[in-house]
Amino acid sequence: MEGLRISGGDFVSEKRGKLRDTYRIGKKLGEGAFGSVRKITHRSTGEIRAVKTIHKRNLRSEEERQTFFNEVSVLRAIDHPNVLKLYEFYQDDKNYYLITEFCTGGELFDRIINSGHFSEALAARYMKQILSVVAYCHERNIVHRDLKPENFLLDSTEEDANLKVIDFGTAQFFTHGLHMTQKFGTPYYIAPEVLRKNYDHLCDVWSAGVNMYILLCGFPPFGGQTDEQILKRVAAGRYSFPSPEWDSISFEAKDLISKMLNVDISRRISAADALMHPWLSNASKAPINTNTAKTLFQNLKTFRTERRLQKATLSYIISQLSTKEDRLEMLELFKSLDKDSSGTLNRAELIEGFHMIYGDVYEDIQGEIGKIIAQVDVNQSGEIDYSEFVLATMNRQKLLSREKLESAFKAFDVDNSGTISADELKGILGRYHTYEDHIWQDIIREVDTNGDGVIDIREFTEMMLKMG
Repeated sequence: MEGLRISGGDFVSEKRGKLRDTYRIGKKLGEGAFGSVRKITHRSTGEIRAVKTIHKRNLRSEEERQTFFNEVSVLRAIDHPNVLKLYEFYQDDKNYYLITEFCTGGELFDRIINSGHFSEALAARYMKQILSVVAYCHERNIVHRDLKPENFLLDSTEEDANLKVIDFGTAQFFTHGLHMTQKFGTPYYIAPEVLRKNYDHLCDVWSAGVNMYILLCGFPPFGGQTDEQILKRVAAGRYSFPSPEWDSISFEAKDLISKMLNVDISRRISAADALMHPWLSNASKAPINTNTAKTLFQNLKTFRTERRLQKATLSYIISQLSTKEDRLEMLELFKSLDKDSSGTLNRAELIEGFHMIYGDVYEDIQGEIGKIIAQVDVNQSGEIDYSEFVLATMNRQKLLSREKLESAFKAFDVDNSGTISADELKGILGRYHTYEDHIWQDIIREVDTNGDGVIDIREFTEMMLKMG
């Protein structure tokens, strides 16, 4: 049976109709060069989200317009717990609208200003999240090109809040071996090779190194009164660890910064290797609540979907209808299991998690993990992505509530006829992939119990409630 490679990004599309039909519009949160950000509430789930409005009149060049669509295409390809989640986008005659998750903790920049600098433990916690995103993106041939504290949001006001990387407008898909030439970035954080317009993805590692330096002391390694002075010092690449601010900072922290701020790209550390550095490997992880973990692992073990439309529906519910509160327990367990902070769970990490939670109860752990990956890995990447993990571990009653199933059905019933057709499935699930035409009729036949060639709400609901 031909499979579907399904991911949450498949459901990030330009929505028709008016934003107000789906959301209640709230107060303005901020204003930028191209538009504004407002708080909004999803009418169906009650979840608070944010809408970034980009005024078309402010996008004067084709390059600026492309930046908007570039951000959409990059965010569609990313499924990482420390990247701001994109739900959907709209446009009308005057504006583009990006709907994202809502973060209450503000910018990391403001927290640095208020704190002056952070302890090594807290700085390591933040850097582990930043480098996890960078390594994840580089693995998928994506370079961010503007990593700075203003582009890291905190998802709550708590001190140990999670970071969310934002603003992928200057991000780009790259090809290994081919250098980039466009000059993007912000003076304090830009890498010297970007100034020379001859660089690769390791420019992000340099920027991350500058961020780490600032987190630990409160000022940048390359300062100046003007942009010209700053860029001249960046180009030279010389910096120091002055007294007294750096006197109490560990050798390991300085060593990692030195490896990230190496002007010689061939000797600069990669993001994946930086995550393995002793300074970060000692960064504390939240202890696992064993009872919660056992419940979630039990859900993972019993997760079964035999129908391809079941997998697609679950992906839609997780990506579009689950709330931040729904995902909180799963996020903490996912991060605990993700030993290499890659943003995905591989076979070895799942086996280690099994041992940690169950001890040596299972004789055939390899076989058990193989079954889990076969069922849960809906985009067939060979690993379990964050959304796939949430999908398979979430409480079934919460996941398959009547409200969520009705909303999912309406999403597939594009023409609002009360049934789902093969063409409608192709329009949604075939938007970013190429499949044989017969696959859509096959998927309909798997669920169409009365043989009328379409799926009605009764057939759809029965299919979903028969899940293992």
